[in-house]
Amino acid sequence: MNKMYSILIAFVIIIFNSCKPAEQEKDTRKIFNYNEMAGVTSLDPSTAGNVENIWPVNQLFNGLVQMDDKLNIVPCIAKKFSISADGLTYTFNLRSDVYFHDNACFEKAKGRKVVAKDFVYSFNRLFDSRVSSAMSLLTNIDRTEKTQYKGFEAINDSTLQIHLISPFSSFISILTMKYFSVVPFEAIELYKQNFRTNPVGTGAFAYKFWEEGTKLILVKNENYFERDEKNNRLPYLDAITISFVKDRETAFMELLSGRFDMVSGADAFNANEVLDKEGHLKEVYAKKFYLQKQTYLKTDYIGILIDDNIDIVKTSPLKLKAVRQAINYAFDRDKLIKYLRNSVGEAAHAGFIPKGMRSYNPKKVIGYTYNVDKAKQLLMEAGYPNGKGLPEIVMHVTDNFKEQVEFIQSQLAECNIKVQISIEKPSVLRQAVNSCEYNMFKKSWVGDYADEENFMSLFYSKNFAPQGVNFFHYKNTEFDALYEKARNELNDNIKTELYQKMDQLVIDDAPIIPLYYDESVRLIQQNIKGLNTNPMNLLELKRVTKN
Repeated sequence: MNKMYSILIAFVIIIFNSCKPAEQEKDTRKIFNYNEMAGVTSLDPSTAGNVENIWPVNQLFNGLVQMDDKLNIVPCIAKKFSISADGLTYTFNLRSDVYFHDNACFEKAKGRKVVAKDFVYSFNRLFDSRVSSAMSLLTNIDRTEKTQYKGFEAINDSTLQIHLISPFSSFISILTMKYFSVVPFEAIELYKQNFRTNPVGTGAFAYKFWEEGTKLILVKNENYFERDEKNNRLPYLDAITISFVKDRETAFMELLSGRFDMVSGADAFNANEVLDKEGHLKEVYAKKFYLQKQTYLKTDYIGILIDDNIDIVKTSPLKLKAVRQAINYAFDRDKLIKYLRNSVGEAAHAGFIPKGMRSYNPKKVIGYTYNVDKAKQLLMEAGYPNGKGLPEIVMHVTDNFKEQVEFIQSQLAECNIKVQISIEKPSVLRQAVNSCEYNMFKKSWVGDYADEENFMSLFYSKNFAPQGVNFFHYKNTEFDALYEKARNELNDNIKTELYQKMDQLVIDDAPIIPLYYDESVRLIQQNIKGLNTNPMNLLELKRVTKN
């Protein structure tokens, strides 16, 4: 008995002593913890097409160029770049101090230096539809006999050239997307399809651990190439942990307890509980954490199918521009934002291009305001005086926007515009809209890159769904001519004017009903500093400190 007691005491002492250093380490390590309700499906940058994947990929990988918080294109692995006079050749001069993370895929598990051939390999990989969904971004790469079939060319270890078929002013913005991160061929050859769970990049943080649906851990890259203004090596944090709590009430309680340093997104917490109607933190919560709101390149809208070659359009009153315009005038966007979104976002009184873009200007692009008299006048012009004889319109929407469209439904009823709401599963709505099966539907468009072309591409007639993103089958020859001219225009001021003209054409023809320009929303612990925001809602953690 005494022998067993002695063994037990010894065991307790061993456990206590072994825990003590760990507890001390936990107290000193700076770890940023955030929750991702939607979950992460891949850490391969070739599949980084949604925010939840893009955020961790942004910590792990780098590209040639990147954006600052004001959406300016700045160097990254490319220390400088130039564009030929004809706009067809982009030349990038690479840094010589960028190394891949240490990993078993390399000789002696030591990360090697990045060279131009790595970008050629990484970019060519995107042409494989089995690997990536980025193929549509590569249609202007010149892989013809003219370039010896080398759209991407390593001139030497430190010089990369990219050849285009025709000038494309948005191309440099596209290169900031995480799809265009550099990856090592050794890792792809070793891990193959499992690269998604074994990422090897050059980023400020390196992969450590991932239990899907539970926890993802990234650790500081001690050899990261970027430095701050005082020449201190970035990042400041020791690690990042990402949790995947799906229930927003549970996640919010974890924020209150201090376990999470941040929750992000208007759906991540109960806005009525946390924010007042002006969009400010209620006093009880302002003492616990701070609110970050930032213009987000995202426009929420109601789309309308207007192609009268399609049977469901032939019998719909929505084929008439006056009816579409009347609906735009018949509800109060400002009330919708204030009372249903607690002032998160801004009412869309200008064009489809959102606030935050260079061409956004409510004085140059005149949208719709709440005007019942104007709505009624337009209905009369369309042959439906006071809404008489106007057939009921079905609006298709997912459940999370039900309250918003019910508000719109009630206001349209005041003009005798009858709307029936049909709640759909997200996958059903997405497929049906893409297949042109719905006359009216609620959707949103998030900017993939910081250029107006990304938003105007929805209205280009050569992008008709299902092959493209023109879900409305909108066709306007004047718009198409302006769009093609803007794609080739390298002068930003001229481009801005062209996009404003395009945006006004879309608003006047009304294939869409813009609702609001969204904002990104984050609740952050008071001891977190240096967490900046940007209109792309890109999570940037390399300059974050935790006190």
